[in-house]
Amino acid sequence: MPMVQAKVWTLEELHSLPDDGNKYELLHGELFVTPAPTFDHETTIARLHAVLLPFVMAHGLGYVYSGNSVITEGESELLPDLLVRQPAAPKTDWKSAPIPILVVEVLSPSTRRRDREFKGPFYVDEVGVPEYWIVDGDRRSVTVIRLGTSPVTTSDRLTWAPKETEATLDIDLADVFGPATAD
Repeated sequence: MPMVQAKVWTLEELHSLPDDGNKYELLHGELFVTPAPTFDHETTIARLHAVLLPFVMAHGLGYVYSGNSVITEGESELLPDLLVRQPAAPKTDWKSAPIPILVVEVLSPSTRRRDREFKGPFYVDEVGVPEYWIVDGDRRSVTVIRLGTSPVTTSDRLTWAPKETEATLDIDLADVFGPATAD
């Protein structure tokens, strides 16, 4: 019996999909469809954005993007939950935009495996993003993947030291996850 091959999607097909509240991404021809995020997911992103923004602006690191910012490499196009990218000239397309200096994905039940196993290698190894954070609200932890090092997971404090500045940002993860609750 012949094997059935999965459809290989193109960027053109990706861009023709409807605006229906789902998030559509393409990685090496595989289409990822993610339903609308939960309130907790978006709250974690908002809190992290609020922590990162003053540091990024104070040290001229660019902008903190969330929502529909795109990372494109070859025939792949992903929309991370949050990223820090240096400014680009007006009318720059996504393919020409600077490589982000930080990419963040907040895990949800439908993206847990994808964010850990597929997106990390794409962001770090293929695109060259120097640092990738996997934020796990259920475990109240952040796994940090830096180019050329093993992943490190922390659940209390996180230090970000981008090479573009000598300053470091120390983040109390309680500020990202909010007060701990008893289960």
